[in-house]
Amino acid sequence: MMRKRLENKVVVITGATQGIGKGIALMCAEEGATVIVNGKNETDGVAVVRHIEEQYGTEAMFVQADISSEAACAQLIDSAVRRFGRIDGLVNNAGIFPRGSMINTTEALFDSIFAVNIKGAFFCSMYAIQAMQKAEGGSIVQIGSTNGYKGNKELAAYSCSKGAMLTLNRHIAAHYGRDRIRSNWITVGWVASEGEIELHENLGISEDELRKRGESYVPSGRLQTPEDIAYGTVYLLSDESSQVTGTELHINGGIGL
Repeated sequence: MMRKRLENKVVVITGATQGIGKGIALMCAEEGATVIVNGKNETDGVAVVRHIEEQYGTEAMFVQADISSEAACAQLIDSAVRRFGRIDGLVNNAGIFPRGSMINTTEALFDSIFAVNIKGAFFCSMYAIQAMQKAEGGSIVQIGSTNGYKGNKELAAYSCSKGAMLTLNRHIAAHYGRDRIRSNWITVGWVASEGEIELHENLGISEDELRKRGESYVPSGRLQTPEDIAYGTVYLLSDESSQVTGTELHINGGIGL
């Protein structure tokens, strides 16, 4: 019987109650990982944990925490370490992307985006690194975006937050490799997640129309799925990528190339 790629690994995933994070959590569990599901919605989080336990027979735990504060990031990592003894992987997936150009972005909007998208990733990484230093190293995956390079005009603050995450990724890779801690970035393209579908429906664009737009806009001919991102994440968390760090893995169907 083939060994599962994440067998015996403990993985923390932020923003894992829906969308890309949920897809990553389910695939990590399928590959044998013990999964810590983080999010703000307890009902959704408990449902993901139940799905993992019933479908894959692996251990899972939900930690309700709003990672826009350092204290919540510390609580999340500490909860995982106290229950399972260590963590081997962290996926910084949680993010918000309200629209706003530079001209109409308020200070409150800017602060809310940066609090989740980069402050959360920074402090979750900080506490994860401390835990990984006491163990045998680990792998951090930063869920980035094509917007991290220059960004959509109507996603100014979001784009800048993802640019900061790209720097965070390189910083960790450069300075913690001797601790056998790796960090890699995934450039997410246009994913048909629940949040993306809801955003467009609020703008009067149906899911069918959204997918048709994706077919014409994305060079590969379709929108990406949470599973597309999960495949890459599992690879970067696994021992198969033990010599891979500081990289940018583009899972975007060719957008922006």
